[in-house]
Amino acid sequence: MRSIKARRIADDMKALIRENPAHNIHAINQLDMAVKERVYSLLIPDRIFELFNIDRTTFLNAQGERSLKTTAPRQTGFAIVELREHPGDRDCIYFLEIADTPFFKVEITFLIINDIRSPRYNTDIDEAGRRTKFGTARRNRAEEIRAMQAGLAPGQVHQGLHLLKDFMPLVLQFISAMSQDMLVAEPLAYHDAIIFERYGFNYVHGRKKMDYIDMAFRPGGELHARLDGSTPFRQPGAEKTIRGRSWAIHDGILGEPWKDVDMYRSVATPAKICTFPGGIY
Repeated sequence: MRSIKARRIADDMKALIRENPAHNIHAINQLDMAVKERVYSLLIPDRIFELFNIDRTTFLNAQGERSLKTTAPRQTGFAIVELREHPGDRDCIYFLEIADTPFFKVEITFLIINDIRSPRYNTDIDEAGRRTKFGTARRNRAEEIRAMQAGLAPGQVHQGLHLLKDFMPLVLQFISAMSQDMLVAEPLAYHDAIIFERYGFNYVHGRKKMDYIDMAFRPGGELHARLDGSTPFRQPGAEKTIRGRSWAIHDGILGEPWKDVDMYRSVATPAKICTFPGGIY
């Protein structure tokens, strides 16, 4: 039996879209701005509105400022949803980019759910203020060390709100209401892939790579041997946790950038994949 939340997503989408096509993001983007904004706002967990005292209907915060920004150009097949506590805030509480793929599926290309009241770690910019692009262009190692020591994973600038468990049912119902049968996602780091596994995702590409990583981090493996303390991100024992492995991979322990891992989640049936048995976050 579907939950009340699941029925609400489907019913709300139907009420908003009416008889208009809604089989992909491009089709939804043809709707009037006020309508498509409300459609995409269905993907924001209720808990976020409650935590930050933002009205779910008007999108106004306690000061009467509009907190939601939606980018969904008619000519495109992508949408960006940004929710801030205050419009001028540097960081979003919630940032989602969702897009059509060339293979007529829908992909989450980017998702952040920040606790913006927690300390900030400037891993996204270097000492000169240039963007690091998640460490792919340049790095701010001093801030990365601070973030790692505070329990964050690569790419995080704040602690998360731990609301992926609230988001996933929403997006799966959203996809189902579009008559789509699967959701695609590209994990931007090793820890993302492991977390996606725990939410029923399977691999389009990269399963062998993930199995290799687990084997190589085990005692006697080549990645385990490289945890030699040569950098703060390659300390012995890092192989025991998801975050520890992810920081080592971010630091280049694989000998190549993190890439070539793509995943999907069937709407009907979650996969039961685990490439890090016994792994703790």
